[in-house]
Amino acid sequence: MTSDLSNDVSDDVFGADLAEKARAIIARYPRARSALLPMLHLVQSVEGYVSVDGIAFCADQLDLTTAEVSAVATFYTMYKRKPCGEHLVSVCTNTLCAALGGDDIYDRLRKHLGSGGKPLGHEETSGEPGEPGSITLEHAECLAACDLGPVLQVNYEFYDNQTPESALDLVKQLQAGKKPDPTRGAPLTDFRQVELQLAGFLDGRESDVDGPSAAPETLRGAKIAHEKGWTAPAMPDSVEFPALPEKK
Repeated sequence: MTSDLSNDVSDDVFGADLAEKARAIIARYPRARSALLPMLHLVQSVEGYVSVDGIAFCADQLDLTTAEVSAVATFYTMYKRKPCGEHLVSVCTNTLCAALGGDDIYDRLRKHLGSGGKPLGHEETSGEPGEPGSITLEHAECLAACDLGPVLQVNYEFYDNQTPESALDLVKQLQAGKKPDPTRGAPLTDFRQVELQLAGFLDGRESDVDGPSAAPETLRGAKIAHEKGWTAPAMPDSVEFPALPEKK
């Protein structure tokens, strides 16, 4: 199978080192095409988004068509179609976070990061993409931290229990070149480095995976149950399922 774009992907962007990493990803799977998701993170770590060249690179490495690669890259929101800033700021605006102030946080950051009186839009970037202090802002449907809302993420690391004021202060620090510690998880790095990690290459940052991922609020119920000796009922050895109704 051959890709439906030119195979002449620029060596200036995707050179021998990236091709070697691509082969290492493929070697993890029994079928090469299963390596597509981490490989898309790999190309995104180079350009800060999944470009046409990045799609062609993946297609060539995996013997897929660019249409097949594009179908996956456009399905998942973590794969960006425009260059991202040094940092990706994701604000949860789903129901609970929105009710607790997520919408206000998003609006405050849009106004701060906008220019000429126009608020910054979804997946738009303040500053030159990839340059120090540049910020790409997006609203997220759910960040799976309802017990800690409102929450936002920077490069997929959590900042819990936010307010418009604390979120604005965080973004200002990012713009100034600082990297405030997340509430939990790994130390903050930049978007492209995180994409390399998502592709499976920690490159000297192996200790990042040891960062605490659960907050005290999340574990409170389990702690109370342990202290009181509560356990879930044991599963029976066998379960008799009710008979299916007869088809008429």
